[in-house]
Amino acid sequence: MYSDSDLEAAIDAGALKEADVAKFRRFMAADRSTALVDEEHFRLVSGFNDIFVAIASVLLLVAIAWLGGEIQPWIGALGVAAAAWGLAEYFTKVRRMAFPSILLLLAFVGGLFGAVASGLIGDDNRYGPGDEAIVATYISIAGAVAAIGAFFHWRRFRVPITIAAGAAAVVASIVGLLAIVTEGQVEPFLHPLLLVAGLGVFALAMRWDISDPVRETRRSDVAFWLHLLAAPLIVHPIFAEIGVLEGTLTVAGAALVIALYIAMAGIALAIDRRALMVSSLVYVLWALNGLFERFGAVETNVALAALVIGSALLLLSAFWHTARGLVVKPLPEAITKRLPVIGKEETVAA
Repeated sequence: MYSDSDLEAAIDAGALKEADVAKFRRFMAADRSTALVDEEHFRLVSGFNDIFVAIASVLLLVAIAWLGGEIQPWIGALGVAAAAWGLAEYFTKVRRMAFPSILLLLAFVGGLFGAVASGLIGDDNRYGPGDEAIVATYISIAGAVAAIGAFFHWRRFRVPITIAAGAAAVVASIVGLLAIVTEGQVEPFLHPLLLVAGLGVFALAMRWDISDPVRETRRSDVAFWLHLLAAPLIVHPIFAEIGVLEGTLTVAGAALVIALYIAMAGIALAIDRRALMVSSLVYVLWALNGLFERFGAVETNVALAALVIGSALLLLSAFWHTARGLVVKPLPEAITKRLPVIGKEETVAA
């Protein structure tokens, strides 16, 4: 029996063409009557050996960071990046192990960022008020180096999460640049910047999604991780401006949070991605908690909020196909033809 990793390896080796593998997957899906593409399948663990290797890799990388950090923090971080790349040469390039590959990519990019940042910043005690622009410059440089490292890692290993990791490094670099321009007074501009960055990452995710509407290639996995990054970048600034995090949320504000969540659910259904809903869950729970507290259910407000949201999400999951059909049907054809393919149950519902 051949796994998805075997098929991807055959494509990389030139033994099979990507189009032929896509046809094979469509045939198997039709043969097994599983023509629903909206389950958001992505490979994470193919067996317990993935978990075993991941645990061993984490132990090794932590040890390298610890021992190297005893000399200099940047040495430990650089050692982590180097070890992560070396391990990826076997467990990613040869063995095609998904979960270890994700951890090794994050360790490599994070190690590069940490090595550059800690190497440039050095001893934190030498910086004080008025030096924010200097620290921001170093962080911006570290983000740029991490993004470049992610680019070369993608060229070598093609791990789907790499694009999202590189995008996160670019966002960190941009935030650093903003801090430089504003001389450390970044707070008034941070939320608008994060929102714009989130929309940019979302647009990039949609570009990858559109290139694989039936979600049969690794491009769909790349889009998944980009959506997972874009969602908090979009959601956090919006809900923070409403006052969810500061504890100043009013009844009207709570209603607005819930209304925004419903709108995000509609977008999630249309593009067939659940990341927007998951990322904003904590804000909705907080808003409902505040509402129940206002109406006197102080002791059970958290439980009631969890009950309402959990029940609603389970119902939506059970009727996802039908709900998506209802959302997609009224949209113009120019939009629907770019959205992920509608599954059988959705077609019936539509």
